[in-house]
Amino acid sequence: MLRNLVSANGRAASRMIVSRNFTAEKKVQPTVVAIKTAFRARLEKAREAALLGGGQKRIDTQHQRGKLTARERLSLLLDDGSFREYDMLKTHRCDEFGMEKEKYYGDGVVTGHGLINGRKVFVFSQDFTVFGGSLSETHAQKICKVMDMAMRVGAPVIGLNDSGGARIQEGVDSLGGYADVFLKNVEASGVVPQLSLIMGPCAGGAVYSPAMTDFIFMVKHTS
Repeated sequence: MLRNLVSANGRAASRMIVSRNFTAEKKVQPTVVAIKTAFRARLEKAREAALLGGGQKRIDTQHQRGKLTARERLSLLLDDGSFREYDMLKTHRCDEFGMEKEKYYGDGVVTGHGLINGRKVFVFSQDFTVFGGSLSETHAQKICKVMDMAMRVGAPVIGLNDSGGARIQEGVDSLGGYADVFLKNVEASGVVPQLSLIMGPCAGGAVYSPAMTDFIFMVKHTS
C-alpha cells in the first residue's frame, strides 16, 4: 500500500512539473516574439535613418547646390541592384564638444562593393550632409576596410570625394585616420586601380589621398 501511495504521489508530482513547464513555456514564447518584433522595428527605423544621411533638409540643400547625395551618386555609377553596403549603422565614438549628441548612421561615408558593366568594384562615397563629409576615425576605418577588401580580391577602388577635410572635433584621431588612408593608398598602388572623383569643396586630407591615386576626375563648377 505504501509503495502504491508513493508511486501515485510521484505521478502526480510529475504531472505538476510538466504542467508548470508548459505554462512557463507559453509565457516565454510570446515574450521572445515580442522582443524579435521590437528588434526588427528598431533595426528598420535605424536603416531608414541611415538612408537619409544628415536629414531631408540637408539633402534639399545639396540638391539646391546642383549636387547629388552620396547614395544617389552610387546609384548612377553602379549597375542596378548590385550595390552591397558595409557598416551602414556604424557611428563615430567621439564624446567631446557635444558630439555624443550628434551621431548619424554611416558617419558620413557610404561604403561597399558593386558592379560596373558586370565587373566588381569597391566604392566609398562621402556624404556631405553629415558633418560636411568630414573624416573621423570611424569614417577612415570604413574607407580602409573597402581598400583592404579590394586588394584582397584584386578589384578597382573608386572614391567619390565630397568632404570638408578632417573632423576638427576629433583632433589627432581624425588626422590619424588620414594617415591610415594614405597608407592604404600606398599599399594599393600598383596592386589595384585607384580612381578618385572630386565632387565637392574638398580640402586638406580630402585631396591629399586622391592625389595619390591613379586617375582623378573633377566635376565642373562644384569641385
